[in-house]
Amino acid sequence: MPPVRDHDDDAAEPPEGFERDGEQVLHQGHVIRLVHGRYRAPDGEAFERDLVRHPGAVTVVPVHEDGTVTLVRQLRPSVWEGVLEAPAGTCDVDGEPPEDTARRELAEEAGLEARRLQRLALIYNSPGVSDQRTILYLATGLSPCDTDRAGIEEQWMEVESVHLSDVHRLVAEGRLRDATTILGLLLARDALGHPADGG
Repeated sequence: MPPVRDHDDDAAEPPEGFERDGEQVLHQGHVIRLVHGRYRAPDGEAFERDLVRHPGAVTVVPVHEDGTVTLVRQLRPSVWEGVLEAPAGTCDVDGEPPEDTARRELAEEAGLEARRLQRLALIYNSPGVSDQRTILYLATGLSPCDTDRAGIEEQWMEVESVHLSDVHRLVAEGRLRDATTILGLLLARDALGHPADGG
């Protein structure tokens, strides 16, 4: 597997000939910034896009020795449902390394500490509209610790367990819908050599 680049590292250059003419901040929120960007194509044609700027995030897949994974279910107002997810959080502490953010979020949300944390991938969540990048981690060697949940949604968060071998079935049944969690579970399953769907 090729090395994964850090969040602040440019993963690639734009296609040759494209130019950025500037961005105007339309809204500055607690976490995100909505901007209106102006660009030029290689032939000089101007175009504009509304984009979301995001500080980045981490997602942690905590796998126990028996192949079960601790997930959390919390209200996501954007889709107005309780979404089953791997513990995750925004990289919103200045200077905090992503691995430290991952350990902090794992403890805060799932009440778990990990002896080992393995970086699985860095992904773009929705590059058509946002620059958000999420680093996926596999956490093993787990032991319980105190939770420290913040925010209203986390105060009402529920903890659930699934098995790595059930991922495809849970997706097909619609019980797992969060793309980052699904990818993290599949990568963790492959990294640990677990069979798929009981096979």
